[in-house]
Amino acid sequence: MSPPSFEAFVLATGPELVVFARRLTLDHHRAEDIVQDVLARLGLSWSRLGAVADLRAYAYKAVLNDFLSWRRRLSSGERPWADPGARLRAAAPAADERIADRDQLREVLAVLPPVQRAVLVLRYYHDRPDSEIADLLGCREATVRSHAHRALAALRAARPTDRANEGSSR
Repeated sequence: MSPPSFEAFVLATGPELVVFARRLTLDHHRAEDIVQDVLARLGLSWSRLGAVADLRAYAYKAVLNDFLSWRRRLSSGERPWADPGARLRAAAPAADERIADRDQLREVLAVLPPVQRAVLVLRYYHDRPDSEIADLLGCREATVRSHAHRALAALRAARPTDRANEGSSR
């Protein structure tokens, strides 16, 4: 069976790759840049990718690898925010509690190391099993579980004010 045309692949997979990248980067513009770079590289080598068994998984892995390496490629003019939550707080509408909860989750995810964030995004947003996450990250399943455990511990530790508020309302 021959692979689909590159255009068909981009139309079918491109939007979900952007969603995946946005969940990893927490920045829609950077997500689009990552996916554009990945798709450009795939397009250049499309004729040689016929031997790849799962092109979709290949593209997901390329997006993940690009995300994990983008910090190393920051130009001298780009600087990450000192307080990544400040931008999210400034843009978060306070009226809708669901949006506030989502923004709070994004804010906490923003402070996690990229690999831990990737593990949580793949596990909880994309329902990927640990074995598949391990394949994508190039590590063992135990390492994936360790990253998930540390990330969840960091998420729990980031919410001490919620626990204090619970105790005072009793």
